[in-house]
Amino acid sequence: MIVAVDAVGGDHFPENPVKGGLEALAERADLNLVFVGPEKLIQDELEQSEIDFDSNRVDILHADQIVTMDDSASSVLKDKQNSSISVGLKHHRAGQCDAFVSAGHTGALLAASTVLLGKIEGVIRPTIGALYPTVKGVRLLVDAGANLELKPEMYYQFGLMGSIFTEQILGVENPKIGLVNVGEEPEKGTDLLKDSYKILAQFDNFIGNIEGKDILSGKADVFLTDGLTGNVILKFGESIPGILRELFKKHISELEISEDVQKQMFTVLTKAMHTFDYEHVGGIPFLGVNGISFVGHGGSSPFAIRSMILNASNCIENGVNEKIKASLN
Repeated sequence: MIVAVDAVGGDHFPENPVKGGLEALAERADLNLVFVGPEKLIQDELEQSEIDFDSNRVDILHADQIVTMDDSASSVLKDKQNSSISVGLKHHRAGQCDAFVSAGHTGALLAASTVLLGKIEGVIRPTIGALYPTVKGVRLLVDAGANLELKPEMYYQFGLMGSIFTEQILGVENPKIGLVNVGEEPEKGTDLLKDSYKILAQFDNFIGNIEGKDILSGKADVFLTDGLTGNVILKFGESIPGILRELFKKHISELEISEDVQKQMFTVLTKAMHTFDYEHVGGIPFLGVNGISFVGHGGSSPFAIRSMILNASNCIENGVNEKIKASLN
């Protein structure tokens, strides 16, 4: 399989995308990479790398324009057709790679993925699914920011696509779908949520409404919500580890505890917060586009890039899009 990597996406390019890519390459013998971006910049980074790699499994696809966070999504498609995002997605559309991953501009990548790759036949609107930590392990939150307003039919399709991804990639058998709402009763929430509840009831694995308190406890495996609420939940979750560490430091300094015990306590806290760290999930997929396109956090470390590439590889290997197409027909 071949995964194209945006070598100039994110805050720390090309170092992190290249290093993360080479780390992923070492994980899978069946993986080949195409780094997309300015050729000399990428070549120089590869030559400086301390990671041994098989050059026959690595290619460079030249793209001389770089998308910045100041660029609007529409301007990237119009004015930056030679950007790493546009060139990489066109490479994917042409069948010359099996997936494209980037830690760059989320809005630009979603817009370009939708326009250049198109939608899977029958899909109303593509969506972003975020891998979210729970006490039962990582689960899927969808929509995580792509669609601020939904229709009942979109909730239904997101539940369908989310279930397939959760089962095939996260390994959760018959994943439970929960609709994020202000109460558990079917009559709770807005008219939209009430109508969505009715259409979601067609799923055997729909468990009904869930509240905010049910997310971290893992009451469901697929948390359905609109993009505005989903993005707030996602960003809130990302803030938890840092806040807890600050509170931990503040209160532990007030107690007379030996340095060795403090180190042990911090070790326990770090392990407990492990599943909240975005680096271990790497990136999130755009479900519903006619291809495999992943976006990662702008500050992605090499480990996060590695994780994103491996997640994309799993989507290829498990035929996620083929299963989505089959379920819609």
